[in-house]
Amino acid sequence: MTIELYTWGTPNGRKISIMLEEVGLPYSVHPINITKDEQYAPAFLKISPNNKIPAIVDPDGPDGRPISLFESGAILIYLAEKTGKLLPADRRGNLTALQWLMWQMGSWGPMLGQAHHFRRFAPEKIPYAIDRYTNETRRLYGVLDKRLGEADYMAGDYSIADVATFPWAARHEWQGIALADFANVKRWYDAIAARSAVERGMAVPA
Repeated sequence: MTIELYTWGTPNGRKISIMLEEVGLPYSVHPINITKDEQYAPAFLKISPNNKIPAIVDPDGPDGRPISLFESGAILIYLAEKTGKLLPADRRGNLTALQWLMWQMGSWGPMLGQAHHFRRFAPEKIPYAIDRYTNETRRLYGVLDKRLGEADYMAGDYSIADVATFPWAARHEWQGIALADFANVKRWYDAIAARSAVERGMAVPA
């Protein structure tokens, strides 16, 4: 059965299209144009009550009935468990992947998102906000660089933690970050960018 993906061309949206490409599940794309406030449409709010993309509807849910899910981290865990891919089965590996996924959800995504807003989209330039979020973004790149100096990927092997983190790193120029300043991140970034599933997922929606 085909999974219905509701998404837009943002880092959070691309997490799920990359994941679906990586695990090989069939899916159809429903673009939700957030620049035109389509995320507030009543039909979409039934799927994603927080009016955010991405969201999915899987007609073949865990009990054989359809299930809808919002929040990118929850969707990644669901798809990993559904397919048995990109989430370690052993308890220690599983927890390592989940802790780095939560790092992405709680720190990396929100702080980089604020850097995007204040550096590119805010109607007025606020130096304090620009400095605050740019500096925090640089600190987080340092955290990631240190981890990637210890392992090839965030959880050791390629996992949902990397899938979640990569699309935000793909906008490093928006954040005032030069990947050359973070050698381990650059090595990791180049390796993931070269994956054919990632290339396809990053192109969604067309």
